[in-house]
Amino acid sequence: MAVLLVFTIILSLLSTELSFVFADIGTATAYHPPYLPTRCNGNRQDQFPPGNLFVAVGEGLWDNGAACGRRYRMRCISGNNKPCKGSTIDVKVVDFCRTSPCPSTIVLSNDAFQAISRVDAKINVEYVQI
Repeated sequence: MAVLLVFTIILSLLSTELSFVFADIGTATAYHPPYLPTRCNGNRQDQFPPGNLFVAVGEGLWDNGAACGRRYRMRCISGNNKPCKGSTIDVKVVDFCRTSPCPSTIVLSNDAFQAISRVDAKINVEYVQI
């Protein structure tokens, strides 16, 4: 019984790390309010997930708008001045990057960016669609 419990605990710890085995790598920056309107759902306030963990994506992920509503699990992996907090977050795509060219692969809401980074600068991230 104890062996089964240990095996279950180890497997659950590894499953978090294994979800990133097939992840993509890109860059992330923060974007600041106002967040409305968005290219996905205009002025609808209900498009934002709890905790305001949402993103806008650049051309590579936008997929002609099919990215709207997609969810990604992501984490900071590197950057200048050791920015990473070591946490993983789940975010929802609600917008297309507002600047051209987009400054990064993914542009995170302030709350999402602060959840994974200590600094307000471009970081490298690992992300996987969930």
